[in-house]
Amino acid sequence: MKGIISIATALFLLVGCSSQETDDGVMSSKGKVYTINTTTICNARGYHGTTPITVTVRKNRIVSVEALPNHETPRFFDSVKKYMLPKFKDVKFKDYATVDCVSGATISSKSVRENIKAAYDYYTKHK
Repeated sequence: MKGIISIATALFLLVGCSSQETDDGVMSSKGKVYTINTTTICNARGYHGTTPITVTVRKNRIVSVEALPNHETPRFFDSVKKYMLPKFKDVKFKDYATVDCVSGATISSKSVRENIKAAYDYYTKHK
């Protein structure tokens, strides 16, 4: 039983040491993968309010962009989530602006792109 507890303790310490978060809770990392939450660093507004996101980055390439809760009209913002956010996958982080906005959801799309710019700026300053 002591052996199992020792192994569990060692795993807990190992996992706990490999994950870090900035003091302000905006960016966290697990190894070489960084996740930036734009909720507090960007106030870019869509049609009905802010459109916070999380951006996950590995080796200066975007792994994923995920929408956080917002007040945009679901039928329009669903288009952003379906057609725009997946296009960021594997884009060099600095080239985020090469991804086009979604027609019919232009204001929301531009807001998301502003959030990605804020995430990029934060990442380059705090990595």
